[in-house]
Amino acid sequence: MDLLKAMQISGSSLHTQRTVMNIISTNVANAQTTRTEEGGPYRRRIPVLSATTVPPTEFSRVLSNRLDKELAGVEVKEVQLDMSDLATRHDPNHPDADELGYVTLPNVNILEEMVHLMSAARNYEASVTAFNAAKSMILKALEIGR
Repeated sequence: MDLLKAMQISGSSLHTQRTVMNIISTNVANAQTTRTEEGGPYRRRIPVLSATTVPPTEFSRVLSNRLDKELAGVEVKEVQLDMSDLATRHDPNHPDADELGYVTLPNVNILEEMVHLMSAARNYEASVTAFNAAKSMILKALEIGR
């Protein structure tokens, strides 16, 4: 395996996990938002990840074989809205309460979001470790030539 491709794959994972953590942070920040520009309460966002083909560089295009071109990275393909049921709470003093005094709340579960955040953070750490391992191997290979 080409070590530069390994670094590209790890880099795509780092970018993707950072995006996932940003989406989770947005969900947590809007856990009590009852009014949005679209109307109604905030709906939880869900990132959809997809494997991608790592674009070869000119050097690797010349030297790599067919199997190396099939190596993939990862990306956030789209961000979907969670269409699960919204919660309601009786609070007649709330400005967004309906005529019966019920407020519709976002479908964000803080505990669930924290579990997803911990998973994304672990994935990020694993990608950093893989990136550093590839970098270390490249540096050791350069020392062989001395």
